[in-house]
Amino acid sequence: MDVNSYNLENIDIAWCPGCGDYPILDTLKNALAELDIPPNDLVMVSGIGQAAKTPHYMRANVFNGLHGRALSPATAIRAVNRELTVIAHSGDGDMYGEGGNHFIHTIRRNPNITNIVNNNMVYGLTKGQASPSSQRGYVSSLQTVKSDPFNPLAVAVALDASFVARGFSGDKDQLKEILKKAISHKGYALVDIFQPCVTFNKINTFKWFKDNTYYVDDSYDPTDRVAAFQKAIETDKFPLGVIYTNPDKPVFEDDLSVYKENTEPLYKRQVDIKEKLKVLAYSKR
Repeated sequence: MDVNSYNLENIDIAWCPGCGDYPILDTLKNALAELDIPPNDLVMVSGIGQAAKTPHYMRANVFNGLHGRALSPATAIRAVNRELTVIAHSGDGDMYGEGGNHFIHTIRRNPNITNIVNNNMVYGLTKGQASPSSQRGYVSSLQTVKSDPFNPLAVAVALDASFVARGFSGDKDQLKEILKKAISHKGYALVDIFQPCVTFNKINTFKWFKDNTYYVDDSYDPTDRVAAFQKAIETDKFPLGVIYTNPDKPVFEDDLSVYKENTEPLYKRQVDIKEKLKVLAYSKR
């Protein structure tokens, strides 16, 4: 697939110059192109925030929902049409703050969707407040952080998410390979992506992420859940790469009764309204 297939013409991108969202957008399009996923077969779902604007800047089917609620419609979209590639893409505030409860229970359900989270450790859209992933002691435009940051990787591994990874927007080649693995994975796949906010976060800069991260090496076994949790809670330097995989976990939509005898997507099926009404009437007795 030509990467230009995902480009839109005459769009006004609202991100600040130098924002880490730009390389993430470019890398995602390259990953999709190499996986040969047509834009018509792709659905991008997002909530609210700067990262949540990502689907607006590429050619795809798009569902832009409420703040923190991207994962529920993404799960439903995939459930009714298993022929689609579904990506839920938002930021750390949207997914881990307002959407924290949905984050937890989507992992439990394990739908076949990819969850990309642009993590800049600050609320960029609303002018620099601390986000769930802001570090203890961080001084934002509104407050000084007095609590430890939310650890999405540790939570995901603890809940036995079927794919957990972390990338960095400054390493586009490595990030592309991580995204390709996540999108190709069957089941819920989390990709937390470190990225600088050049306007509101002057602490967690591009250099800070380079100095405070490292990639897991080839000897690391991502199927070892205990080892994965140990990696996830490291804070001296943050690990990058695929941290955990469980390919044997049942996929949510594959276990739905509507697919037991018929594998067609729901939109292709003929519905007998009279029969459905009879069933509804009987259920109310």
